[in-house]
This record gives sequence, C-alpha cells and structure tokens, in this order.
Amino acid sequence: MIRVLILHGLDGSGPDHWQRWLEQQLREAGHEVVFPDLPNPTNPKRSEWLATLEPLRESADTVVCHSLACCLFLHHRAGGGPEARRALLVAPPCRDDVPEIADFLPAPTTAGLVPEAELWAGDDDPYCPAGAGSVYAVPLGIPYDISEGTGHLNPDVGLGPWPRVLEWVLSGQGAKNGIET
Repeated sequence: MIRVLILHGLDGSGPDHWQRWLEQQLREAGHEVVFPDLPNPTNPKRSEWLATLEPLRESADTVVCHSLACCLFLHHRAGGGPEARRALLVAPPCRDDVPEIADFLPAPTTAGLVPEAELWAGDDDPYCPAGAGSVYAVPLGIPYDISEGTGHLNPDVGLGPWPRVLEWVLSGQGAKNGIET
C-alpha cells in the first residue's frame, strides 16, 4: 500500500480534473489517499493553506501537486514539513502578477529540498511563461519533463484521466518522452 498526498491548485480540482481521477484509481487499488480541500481555493492565502497541511505532518510516501500546490509544498518543505519519499510537481506557476498566486511566490527552490522529485510542465503554460524547468527544476536539482504545446496540464487541455501520472505514482517511472495522456 502506498500513502499518497494529493494537493490541488488555485480553484481546486473539479470532478473532471486528473487529480480526482488519480484519487479514485488509487483508492480502488487499495492505496491510502489524503486529498484535503484547501481553504478559499479561489482566493488562497499561503498561511491558511500551510495550516491545513499541519495536521498532515506524518510523511506520505508520495506527494502529487498541481499548479499552486507545487509552491505550497515547497514552502511546506522549506518550513520543516516532512519529506515525502517522492514528489511529483505538475505545472507550477511563476507569475507574480496574478494576485491569487503572488502570496506563494517566490517559492523556495533550494537544491535538495525535494531530493526524490520530478517536475512535469508544458512549454507554453500561461501561468509560468518563464518556464518551469528553469524556474523550478534546475534550481531544485530535480529531473523534469517539459512537453510541447500542452498548456497548463489540466482539464482545459484535455487532461482528465491521465494514465501516465498513475503509472508514475505506482512505479516511480516518469514520462521520458513528453507528457502522455
């Protein structure tokens, strides 16, 4: 059994989001999944989101973060939050001109902060035009997979069921040739 913590981003993860699909697949396979509803998902405050993680201090085997939750998890780790065995950071934002995101930026990017992690993002993500690879993965010293023309990696770009992320959680193997759906 794997203990998985799934963290949603800005506006939460609705019923068609790949994170909800992942949660269902993992639960049906008998894994323990914690997927907290972070407060005020449309107008988040870093302090409130971090406080929600406080009761979850027990380490998860794997953490799967989408968008703003990537920043949340990096702040959590930098503040001494437990290290997961593995973490998948998907589509982290870097636009501090979006008021709902600004409170979370800059996110800590110290090498070694998340030693067993991987980052997946689109090369044309409107929430990180500077590029998630250079902004996050390179400073963190983690492998990354930047896929061409996939946008923000959410339901708006066709990601509901996402077998590749389930495979990553279960096997530890990431996408090596682009973000497969």
